[in-house]
Amino acid sequence: MKKRNCIIGQSGGPTVAINATLAGIISKAKQSGEFQNIYGMINGIQGLIERRIINLLEEFANDDQIDNLKTTPAMYLGSCRFKLSDHTQDDSQFQKIVLILQELGITDFFYIGGNDSMDTVMKLNRYAKFIGIDINFIGLPKTIDNDLFGTDHTPGFGSAAKYVASSMLEVVHDSSIYDLPSITIVEVMGRNAGWLTASSALSRNEYNSAPDLIYLPEVTFDKDRFLADIENVMKKKRFVVVAVSEGIRDEEGNYLDADSRYVKKDAFGHILHSGTGKVLETLVYNRFHCKVRSIELNVLQRCAMHIASKCDLDESFNCGIHAIECALNNLSGQVVSMKRVSNDPYTIEYIHNDVENIANLEQKMPRHFINEQGNDITQDAIEYLKPLIQGEVMLRYENGIPTYLSCKHLL
Repeated sequence: MKKRNCIIGQSGGPTVAINATLAGIISKAKQSGEFQNIYGMINGIQGLIERRIINLLEEFANDDQIDNLKTTPAMYLGSCRFKLSDHTQDDSQFQKIVLILQELGITDFFYIGGNDSMDTVMKLNRYAKFIGIDINFIGLPKTIDNDLFGTDHTPGFGSAAKYVASSMLEVVHDSSIYDLPSITIVEVMGRNAGWLTASSALSRNEYNSAPDLIYLPEVTFDKDRFLADIENVMKKKRFVVVAVSEGIRDEEGNYLDADSRYVKKDAFGHILHSGTGKVLETLVYNRFHCKVRSIELNVLQRCAMHIASKCDLDESFNCGIHAIECALNNLSGQVVSMKRVSNDPYTIEYIHNDVENIANLEQKMPRHFINEQGNDITQDAIEYLKPLIQGEVMLRYENGIPTYLSCKHLL
């Protein structure tokens, strides 16, 4: 029987767990005995078009190497933000991609990423059907924003949430030492969905109630109400800690940092935020004239393997396994997904959904996860979030710092 050949790409922003998904694909593909070659695209679909391809069977010949890949952050294969055209308008990119895939004898194409990456899978699957080629195009979820539609949560989110919650607790310890009024604003990633900012509430314990206020993109942001909320907290405690999503917007739908001269957009037209915390810092200082600072976690929350969630890495690895199972059943145009069965005990199932029902859609926080005042989250949200940050990851260290797989092939 003719052997299969697969190729794998990663796209979008990095996470702690995306390499665990890659590791799961490689491990299961080798274990199945069905694959003659396992290739990787260097820098996603853009790298494929430029014929930058790596032989993953040579790179990961044994289980120890695969285990090391699982606990290496960011993207081993590199990434891109490259938007494919509509093949009905211009199919030149698609012709080039299909030619390369056919030269390699590819039977299965795996692409790991978020919303925009699923757009790539959808377009390639449509084109394959249009010209009648027999290649399976399968998407795998990834994003710290947790905003991919069709899955209970996304690989990468749990670890980023754990980092945010841990950092928030450390901010509280920093803020609590002085007998002086202070306000700290922590800006967390989240363009249109507040999942990651909401996870800051997991830092609360028997002695800590912070973050005292949480503001998410799902709720209209009102500056006057924001200042009034802070004033109410200051009546009860000397230091206030606020968590805010980078993508909060006013009643007219404008981002708070939209008038910044530093505003940029990526290849898909998404605003690259920088400045929401600073805008609020100035606003708060002008009102309260106390010690005010803003902290922007920015990319630090994406690749912090030292505080990764074991649950997250294990689930990410298993998503890779399920992708191979989809391929062996010739389920093209599918996206691997997770379905929650129970919160307690925490249980999920690995399923798959049609990419046509997922690409270019966003999963935002449901309103019942946010309190009525729009400045905190509910117990339902806590119960949803808490299982995702459980478990610690054992790392290898050398000279006091973690040892990861080399990324020199990307440099």
